[in-house]
Amino acid sequence: MKDIKKLKQNKVSLKEIESYFDVKNYIELCNLVNELIDKEDIKPIKASKMNGKSPALYNRYMIIRKNDVKDYTDELLYTVNHNLDVSKYLKNQVLYEKDRDNILMLSKFLDNNMEQLNTRVSMNERSFQIWHREKFLQKEGGKTLIKNLGIDQDFLNFYNTTEPLSYYSRDKKTPQNVLIIENKDTFYSMRNLVIDGKAIIGEDISTIIYGGGKSIYKSFEDFDLCVEPYLSNRENKLLYFGDLDYEGILIYEKLSEIFEEEYKIEPFVEGYKKMIEKYKNLGINLPVSSENQNKKIDSKFMSYFDKYYKSEIEDILKSRLYIPQEILNVGDF
Repeated sequence: MKDIKKLKQNKVSLKEIESYFDVKNYIELCNLVNELIDKEDIKPIKASKMNGKSPALYNRYMIIRKNDVKDYTDELLYTVNHNLDVSKYLKNQVLYEKDRDNILMLSKFLDNNMEQLNTRVSMNERSFQIWHREKFLQKEGGKTLIKNLGIDQDFLNFYNTTEPLSYYSRDKKTPQNVLIIENKDTFYSMRNLVIDGKAIIGEDISTIIYGGGKSIYKSFEDFDLCVEPYLSNRENKLLYFGDLDYEGILIYEKLSEIFEEEYKIEPFVEGYKKMIEKYKNLGINLPVSSENQNKKIDSKFMSYFDKYYKSEIEDILKSRLYIPQEILNVGDF
């Protein structure tokens, strides 16, 4: 096969490749271009954009000449910190040249400041500490870089930060009853009762947490970091209270499943029963639920209810209706 590097120019178009290699059809051209990329003879110029065909190819390519890339073997073997696996870069020194500055910054940090990894810090804090760019790990290719070097989040000893949990505690006793609330309005209504030391639908609640729907999954990953020790005590009773629809039930079931090894989370049964009773007693016309809701709930949520309330919930769901938390207000609580 002809050597594309014998062409004098450094950039070559798709049509020039096709002509130079006397390609007969488009599939043959695709195979050829991919082979040249794999051999590191060319690399796509992404600014040239794709050609719109299937499979798509870029319109222009840069010819890679080996003498354009320095031999970094000695640097990789004898300069880069020994904690970094450089085997990938030894095989692909074009990639190393691209990543070299960031690798050397990490290597220098490990050489001179390795003990700082003993203190766990946030991702952005660690990123700035090593690369002087707080978003390098999160948004600028840092995670791929450390993966290429055979290290991970545990080695660099950083944690991902989430939005802080909004919660209010009446006291710091343990064990205590903790109520996670899906919606903001209900959270504020219940907070007033907790402040006044009143029970919520017969349940003595010491702490309420604003869940914010599905965002509770991420918040709970850092639960131990976000809250004081009294609140993360494993002896506390955790309850969940949300909308009575497929999505609300799924949020509870997924939350319960994800964190079942750390915490047992139960539905706030008395709250849901109160929602059903108010709807039935007042003959309220319930709103229609979204057609796009995920309906794949399991039996965990329902298992906490007796036959009557389980039947009522099933009827509501099958009728494509739902009861929002906001059906209840401070008077009901």
